[in-house]
Amino acid sequence: MAKVTRDDVARLAGTSTAVVSYVINNGPRPVAPATRERVLAAIKELGYRPDRVAQAMASRRTDLIGMIVPDARQPFFAEMAHAVEQAAAERGKMVLVGNSDYRDEREVHYLRAFLGMRVSGLILVSQGPSERAAAEIEAWDARVVLLHERPEAIDDVAVVTDDIGGAQLATRHLLEHGHPYVACLGGMESTPAVGDPVADHVEGWRRAMLESGRSVDDRLFQAPYNRYDAYLVALKLLAGPDRPPAIFCSTDDQAIGVLRAARELRIDVPGELAVAGFDDVKEAALTDPPLTTISSDRPAMARAAVDLVLDDGLRVAGSRRERVKQFPSGLVIRRSCGCG
Repeated sequence: MAKVTRDDVARLAGTSTAVVSYVINNGPRPVAPATRERVLAAIKELGYRPDRVAQAMASRRTDLIGMIVPDARQPFFAEMAHAVEQAAAERGKMVLVGNSDYRDEREVHYLRAFLGMRVSGLILVSQGPSERAAAEIEAWDARVVLLHERPEAIDDVAVVTDDIGGAQLATRHLLEHGHPYVACLGGMESTPAVGDPVADHVEGWRRAMLESGRSVDDRLFQAPYNRYDAYLVALKLLAGPDRPPAIFCSTDDQAIGVLRAARELRIDVPGELAVAGFDDVKEAALTDPPLTTISSDRPAMARAAVDLVLDDGLRVAGSRRERVKQFPSGLVIRRSCGCG
């Protein structure tokens, strides 16, 4: 059976092939409603399927959005990638996801791969400041939106949440329960990076502690972001002589690890230890006890990132502040903090 072509659709609809293209691609020129209906009816009758490869070669753009995350196995990044995929589908795009594994060379690898495929745009959840990634983006003149994190090295439009403010909310709430102080599980970096969410969570904790007149000395502990390694850190911390009365964790995954360590050591949460996290992953509501945490509107952030990366006005001039779209953080109160 002969392959149906755009010429076949044009003949049946009584239009030119250019008009068929305008209907299929929603532009660049408008098509009268009656003509559009004829073209769509002809497409359906003939069973025509556009050649996406040919379209991409002609337009030098595909219907794909590239997305790079540090680790899609972590619930936060998995939920964010899913939200981006849903938002992209609403715009008729598909998403390719690559994992950088928190390594610069992997991030650059996926940057080159996705940009070489002529994706319509790139959403980058970077693991930190990367001069190599910044150089790659500039060399390709790529359409990039930073999501969740804004490394200082990469001056592109960003969609973030209020990380400092959210961490302050969580820490203040724990202090309001009457604890003499709140310890913090931060990341593994000794020097916080500008634009790093975890560093901002630590900064929010620090501000809340100092505002309340508490010292932060010897109360910040380094821990990997994943729950298992955080659990190992928590085992040592909670079994020691200076066990903190409350802990704010920079990620929910860390907090889940802390809850597991407390259960193993027979430490009652929240009776003997209050815990709060950050991210409000779905699993946070199912922990024992359910985890008090900080939430952000991930679906709205994902839609904003997709809209920005597909917007022809993405590269408008503006100050750094104007090029950052920040969403508010909210406190989600559950039982791990002592409420309920």
